[in-house]
Amino acid sequence: METLHLSKAFTLIEPGPVILVTTHDGHKPNVMTITWTMVMDFAATFAITTGPWNHSYTALRDMKECVISIPTVDLIDTVIGVGTCSGKDTDKFGKFDLTPVKAKHVQAPLIKECLANIECRVVDIIEPHNIIVLSGVAAYFDSTRTEQRTLHAVGDGTFIVDGDILDRKTMMQSKLPAGL
Repeated sequence: METLHLSKAFTLIEPGPVILVTTHDGHKPNVMTITWTMVMDFAATFAITTGPWNHSYTALRDMKECVISIPTVDLIDTVIGVGTCSGKDTDKFGKFDLTPVKAKHVQAPLIKECLANIECRVVDIIEPHNIIVLSGVAAYFDSTRTEQRTLHAVGDGTFIVDGDILDRKTMMQSKLPAGL
């Protein structure tokens, strides 16, 4: 094996998919791109990594809610655009032609153009590590979308797109929650 510089080690286990996180600060909605995410359990508990350097962080901390929106590969340029400007001085919904949809349980909007949306409440902020723990309160999936492949960031400006599905549900049945 060849030596890989330690600063690039994260590119080997970068999670996915890339998500858009919408917030509402009580005055206006915002959206940011997040590539560092984690599923924490089968009960719709998730974690994202962000902090005070992101404009949306204050709304997450103060309002304690958001929406995780899952874009597909056809939205790659939008995802990158959203992630390379700030909601502090940009109306990202307007600039990137994203359609906000009123959520049922939180002020932050769903994004119509995304494959799926999960309304969440912030249940913990682990400040030394910039981890925000979220609890899902409602989820939506658009099965009518033609494009359903999601993006996975490598972390170096390249992305991987979902591909073949390998079905091992029968083999893993004893470890899966009922109904999957």
